[in-house]
Amino acid sequence: MLRGAGLRPTRQRLALARLLFAEGDRHVTARRLHEEAVASQVPVSLATVYNTLHQFTEAGLLRAVAVEGAKTYFDTNTSNHFHFFCEDSADLLDIDTSAIRIEGLPQAPDGKVISRVDVLVRLVDKDG
Repeated sequence: MLRGAGLRPTRQRLALARLLFAEGDRHVTARRLHEEAVASQVPVSLATVYNTLHQFTEAGLLRAVAVEGAKTYFDTNTSNHFHFFCEDSADLLDIDTSAIRIEGLPQAPDGKVISRVDVLVRLVDKDG
């Protein structure tokens, strides 16, 4: 997978890729992946995790989803889809793409095309 994306399969990249892709689609922050790596006894710094996630994103293996300012989640599902963000738990969840219809997008300026549309629906607990 890494070679196919044009990335050299280093020990650290392979270990992080196993953690990211072994259990199907998921959303993860760099800090969470670093915690998982430490728990799995993968010797990697937080900076290396950040760099690797950005390299995987640039190679098309991940999709970055910006939620709040500097808070970014990395999504292993790179298809065009939308998200719920649970503000109380900080969980990011996929929305069924058939549940949303987008109409009336503006025309892109000359020389530009729309690459994708991001939809983030924020949720809070009813009782909170």
